[in-house]
Amino acid sequence: MSNSVKGSRNYTKALTTTALMVALGLILSQIKLFQMPQGGSVTLFSMLPIVLLGYLLGTRWGVLGGVIHGLLDLMFGGFVIHPAQLVIDYIFAFALLGLSGLVRNKKHGLTIGYIIGITGRYAMAVLSGVIFFGSYAPANFNALTWSLWYNLTYIATEGILTIILINIPPIKNMFAHLRRTLEN
Repeated sequence: MSNSVKGSRNYTKALTTTALMVALGLILSQIKLFQMPQGGSVTLFSMLPIVLLGYLLGTRWGVLGGVIHGLLDLMFGGFVIHPAQLVIDYIFAFALLGLSGLVRNKKHGLTIGYIIGITGRYAMAVLSGVIFFGSYAPANFNALTWSLWYNLTYIATEGILTIILINIPPIKNMFAHLRRTLEN
C-alpha cells in the first residue's frame, strides 16, 4: 500500500474518531448529575471522550477535538458575558483536555493525561471565575478563593468519578485495546 493511501486512511480514521468522541462528549455533557447555581455541572463523564481522544490519537487531535467540543457546548447552552470569557471557558478550557496526549505513551498514561486535562480545564474555570464572575463570591470570600472552591466542587467530583471508572480493569483494558486498534 502506498504511503499516500495509508496516510489518507489514517487521516480518515482520525477524523472519524474525533467526530465520534466530540459527539459522545456533547451527548454526555447534556446528562447532568448535578447543576451548580452559577454555572458548571457534574456530568456523566463528559470530559472523558476528549481526554480519550488525546490518549488515542495524540495531543494535536485531542486539542482540536476539545476546541470543537467547546464550541458545540457553547451552542447547546453556553453562557457568555464577554468575548474573552467565551475564549477562556469554551475554547481554551476544552482544548486543554486534549493535552492528555502529552503522556499517552507513559505508564498509566490515560489516568495521568486525564488529570493533566482536567487540571487545565480547572485553571481556565478559576481564571474565568476571578475575572468575570467574582461578583458572585459571598461576602467572606475574595474572588480567587471563591473561584478556586466553587470550580473545584464540580470538576473534582466528576474527575474522581472518572478516574475510578477508567481504572476498572476491564475498562482500562478496553481503552488500551482501542488504542492499539487505532494505531494499526
